[in-house]
Amino acid sequence: QVQLVESGVGLVQAGGSLRLSCVASGRTFRRYSMGWFRQAPGKEREFVASISWSERGTIYYAESVKGRFTISRDNAKDTVSLRMNSLKPEDTAVYYCTARQDFYPAQESDDYEYWGQGTQVTVSS
Repeated sequence: QVQLVESGVGLVQAGGSLRLSCVASGRTFRRYSMGWFRQAPGKEREFVASISWSERGTIYYAESVKGRFTISRDNAKDTVSLRMNSLKPEDTAVYYCTARQDFYPAQESDDYEYWGQGTQVTVSS
């Protein structure tokens, strides 16, 4: 089992920045690829970003966040982060940290075994 705890609940104005963090516990963190998904009210959960085992490995971004968001991980601290810049009102959602026991990251929610409880991000216009 892997437990994931997100932090970084925030209310920010459009154009602002926010950093989300997720701390993992329970298993060897570096053997899990990690991801972030989000779900806005009335919408389906969608992929945001993912990163492989390696801190300098494969990274994927959704087209909607490419160039604005940066995913990173620190295997020494069992932490994955999502730096969000140039935030837009449409980025408002609950953001979830995810983990899968595979070297390669994925972009489908069904491919992830473990999920955090989610953290709210609200971007005002």
